[in-house]
Amino acid sequence: MKDKILTALEAVIDPELGIDIVNLGLIYEVELDEDGLCTIKMTLTTMGCPLTDYLSDQINQAVMQIPEVKDVEIDLVWYPQWTPELMSRYARISLGIG
Repeated sequence: MKDKILTALEAVIDPELGIDIVNLGLIYEVELDEDGLCTIKMTLTTMGCPLTDYLSDQINQAVMQIPEVKDVEIDLVWYPQWTPELMSRYARISLGIG
């Protein structure tokens, strides 16, 4: 189920960078409990990111497409702090970062 949720989250694109939030390394953890509550532990590239509400809406829309998911809770955390090293190889290549 975790892979199914992560696949759904790959449809959520950061509009500033043009890369999905999974490959950007913003998703730290996903869990789905027996009642259908999907908890997503994530971060953002910077505190005070103006896209917080937009990304939250997009995450909810993407994950709620999975039949087993009844509700979504996003836990925004700042530790560990996001760094470009958390990005996938695909994201680094797409952004021209060695």
